[in-house]
Amino acid sequence: MQIALAPMEGLVDNILRDVLTRVGGIDWCVTEFIRVNDRLLTPAYFHKLAPELLTGARTAAGVPLRVQLLGSDPVCLAENAALACELGSEVVDLNFGCPAKTVNKSRGGAVLLKEPELLNEIVEHVRRAVPKHIPVTAKMRLGFDSPDGALVCATALAEGGAAHIVVHARTKTDGYKPPAHWEWIPRVQEVVKVPVFANGDIWSVEDWRRCREISGVEDIMLGRGLVSRPDLARQIAAARAGEEVVQMSWAELQPMLQDFWVQVVEQLTPRQAPGRLKQWLAMLTRNYPEAVELFTALRRETELDAVGHLLGVQRTEAA
Repeated sequence: MQIALAPMEGLVDNILRDVLTRVGGIDWCVTEFIRVNDRLLTPAYFHKLAPELLTGARTAAGVPLRVQLLGSDPVCLAENAALACELGSEVVDLNFGCPAKTVNKSRGGAVLLKEPELLNEIVEHVRRAVPKHIPVTAKMRLGFDSPDGALVCATALAEGGAAHIVVHARTKTDGYKPPAHWEWIPRVQEVVKVPVFANGDIWSVEDWRRCREISGVEDIMLGRGLVSRPDLARQIAAARAGEEVVQMSWAELQPMLQDFWVQVVEQLTPRQAPGRLKQWLAMLTRNYPEAVELFTALRRETELDAVGHLLGVQRTEAA
């Protein structure tokens, strides 16, 4: 069984990857998508979005990171995939699942599920461009506005050379509206010979158990569920091993929030930093009542000193 941390654009950046992978239970993680248009990106750009490439493509906790590319030009994607490998990525992932309108309008993400032939062509080009020992993987949704083409798209990816496929069990038009349609995952697994990962609506150990029963697959990718419950991967790994499941307390979460804040202040502008903290804190309110109180106190706060004070972090530490 593998448990992966999902790539979530605008949310799971290198800072949150660092903090979450320290908790345990995560086998590998993925960058936010790196958009590829009509040119070869620079190493500096890759390093900006994936600074872990400078440390062996590992987070500080030693969890492997893979680069994810998004685009529709097979040749340009292949060239950038080759560069990502030169920079240290041990796996190249391709995004065919992003539902954002702005991304889809520029022929990226889930809109490509309308063109299974192009999916196949992209994976084939990337597969040929990177070293043979480097796996090429893909993340997809069940379709654009209907799951009717899910099996065709998955087959196109597998036949193109995808080593495994992560299936977010919703269509693009579903967005993130529950429920995730896990019942489609065994149908996908039936038509491809490569491993399939289940993704979508796994918020708890109980959800994981139901997903495993319905989908029939062992491997999973956790997104919002893990961000809102930072020890979810560790809980699931314990449950899978037959061990006691112990939930992280709010007190245990405090050092993580403080560490996150220190890194945010170091890496982002004073204007950006409070918003990033509030973004994560808002998601934590789903599982931690204490987060509601803290979020309320911070809601209108924009001064770094004041935010740090509420978190118990001195300004000198965050400077």
